[in-house]
Amino acid sequence: MSNDILSEIKKDYVLSKLRDGERIDGRKFDEFRKLEIRTGLIGKAEGSAYVKLGNTQVVVGIKMQPGEPFPDVPDKGVIIVNAELVPLASPIFEPGPPDENSIELARVVDRGIRESEAVDLSKLCIEPGKKVWIIFVDIHALDDDGNLLDASAIASICALMNTKVPASRFGLGEDFDLPVNDIPVSVTSLIIGDKFLVDPTRDEMSVGERTLTVTVDKSDNIVAIQKSGDYLLSEPLFTEVLEVSIRASKKIREEILRQCSKAC
Repeated sequence: MSNDILSEIKKDYVLSKLRDGERIDGRKFDEFRKLEIRTGLIGKAEGSAYVKLGNTQVVVGIKMQPGEPFPDVPDKGVIIVNAELVPLASPIFEPGPPDENSIELARVVDRGIRESEAVDLSKLCIEPGKKVWIIFVDIHALDDDGNLLDASAIASICALMNTKVPASRFGLGEDFDLPVNDIPVSVTSLIIGDKFLVDPTRDEMSVGERTLTVTVDKSDNIVAIQKSGDYLLSEPLFTEVLEVSIRASKKIREEILRQCSKAC
């Protein structure tokens, strides 16, 4: 049976369940899959985290080194986010240099961290205008069963929370915890007509790529929004997506704190 036929079968099944007010895995429309977090797995990294969201799996490693600041912010550290989407993780990923999917994923994760001011970059200045700490956030997708973006965002902030600044290695004093002040949570919803599904699986994504990702900080402020796909949202539906995203982010943040505290 061809992939196109299988895709159509999945699409019809998703839509038929949706008409009955159900999801194919039995979740509520606004419910995330089970979340599992482990930190400190990569011994040679400054920080790391493994996240399993349903069957979607991601590992994030953090490396740090001194370097030059950006000219417009000479007294603040630098964050650089990269994403590697290998063919082993999904049949749609191709070998080679980063494609538009990995670039978009890295950009959205970066924006959530940056706009929420999750990391106090002012505390990562070594010598204003000359030397600051540079944080490299490397995202590696292990298995993409849908909503790789939210899984990557969760793994990234958990890895940052697990990070020690390696000052002693560079003769810059004692190591210290990375100053993480916030836990931004991205919530991706699949838009289907006048309905939406939070944390869509790969099978649910067979109905289309129309998604809206809302990133929320710990004070319930919306710090970033990313729209993917060609569609229009009515004002009432847009408002509902925002409200549900804020509620869902609270639950995920509580789970992050619970599991990361337990891991520590």
